[in-house]
Amino acid sequence: MGEQNTGSPDPIRVLLVDDQPLLRMGFRLILEGEDDVEIAGEASHGAEALELVRRLEPEVVLMDVRMPVLDGIEATRRITEAGLNARIIILTTFDLDEYAFAGLQAGASAFLLKDVAPEELVQAVRLVASGDAVVAPRVTQRLLETYVRGLPAGGPAAPPQRDPLLDDLTPRELEVLGAIAEGLSNAEIAHRFFLSEATVKTHVRRILAKLHLRDRVQAVVYAYETGLVVPTQGLDY
Repeated sequence: MGEQNTGSPDPIRVLLVDDQPLLRMGFRLILEGEDDVEIAGEASHGAEALELVRRLEPEVVLMDVRMPVLDGIEATRRITEAGLNARIIILTTFDLDEYAFAGLQAGASAFLLKDVAPEELVQAVRLVASGDAVVAPRVTQRLLETYVRGLPAGGPAAPPQRDPLLDDLTPRELEVLGAIAEGLSNAEIAHRFFLSEATVKTHVRRILAKLHLRDRVQAVVYAYETGLVVPTQGLDY
């Protein structure tokens, strides 16, 4: 009789949301091959996803954007506003996609291209579930730079107002928030400011709590939207 592995953590529960059954099947086949991932369920539109998130309590949702009944952006917004714990990865067809940007604004933790490599899909699910991930920082930064500089629909001409919540941050926390907005990992932030990674993690947790943000990617979005980070001109990617 084999030993029981009582020390292993519970698997990451993932909800697959896409109106194309073949795409859901492909993601299921990839993720079910991992010992630490479990498919909690599947939905074919956003309204069904919202219901299943409430009922099944997945840690991660892979969310398509264009779906009938309720699209992925509005479903993401409703899941976030309801205070549900699921972290959402938006699925999109190309990286500089205004829908991916809208998904991040609505509360998504990351976005992935639909033709993502299997190992990158698995890694993204793990990182987003962990809560302190940096998911494709340069791609996320490029997306934010493109759309914060000026959405196609046109944005306000006036500079963004400073958020009073920033006054609750210490000078060090402001520095760490700026480094998060650059897409730096905890190890890179620790190296820059001569801190331990444990101290950086503590700073990150306090920043997220004080600013009422879900995770690091939302902190990056926040930094751009509040003007802490000014979009550069002529990024070299």
